Amino acid sequence: MSRYSPTRDPSVGELLSDVTSDVETLFRQETALAKAEIREEATKAGTSAGMFGGAGFAGYLVVVFVSLAGMFALAHVMDEVWAALIVAAFWAVVGLVLFTKGRARMRSFSPAPTKTVDTLKEDAQWARHPTGRTPTG
Repeated sequence: MSRYSPTRDPSVGELLSDVTSDVETLFRQETALAKAEIREEATKAGTSAGMFGGAGFAGYLVVVFVSLAGMFALAHVMDEVWAALIVAAFWAVVGLVLFTKGRARMRSFSPAPTKTVDTLKEDAQWARHPTGRTPTG
């Protein structure tokens, strides 16, 4: 139902005012919807992260108890101290290998987005000389 009387047409100013008001309302509603969606997704992500944390802790406990079981199994054929040292040495080797691989990967890590920087430099060059010609050539 129109808010204008049927006997007169609305002015251009009134129509523009209505369009502006409608756009503002639409923008506010879309913003509110986006905020609600982001909040919902953040809640899901937080719950999932908590579950991953719990799984990691459970995995850690599994490693601890399997290590203890291995130590006690070795203790049947040797002194408990030597069995504990063998299990500790095993985990030291695992840790050393992981540390070495992680350090090697970290050295190859570059925090700067080099491809993006190169592309931006090319874009800037093109913006300065859109025809492909440099000022000297």
